[in-house]
Amino acid sequence: MRIAALALPLLLLLPVPAMAGPPPPTGRWANPRHTIEVSTGSCGQDRMCGRIVWADATALADARAAKVDSLIGTELLQDYRAEANGEWSGRVYVPDMGRSFASHIRQTAPDELTIAGCLIGHWLCKSQVWHRVG
Repeated sequence: MRIAALALPLLLLLPVPAMAGPPPPTGRWANPRHTIEVSTGSCGQDRMCGRIVWADATALADARAAKVDSLIGTELLQDYRAEANGEWSGRVYVPDMGRSFASHIRQTAPDELTIAGCLIGHWLCKSQVWHRVG
């Protein structure tokens, strides 16, 4: 009994391993109009990125009009890091605008992502719900 009473305070002094963030929402995802598909995965330690792997004729034409010669292979989701609140923050590239914006992603269901692009941090955002493909 006395040993247990001494051991408990010592156990409280041991370092507690850090809780890992949520697993990245890896896989293949389609935008709401299903005009593009993006494959997401690791792109460095604790980072997630996503490249366009398929696009329909309309998306390809829109990209060409915006001076994007090769839409397939374009990194749309850039350098996302897990946050404590279960979101991933990074940058989203909008090919038809030729610009990247601050962004956050939340996996709202196993087969559903809400991706937001924002002008300032988490302010003035526009979001889309993307769905898992295949």
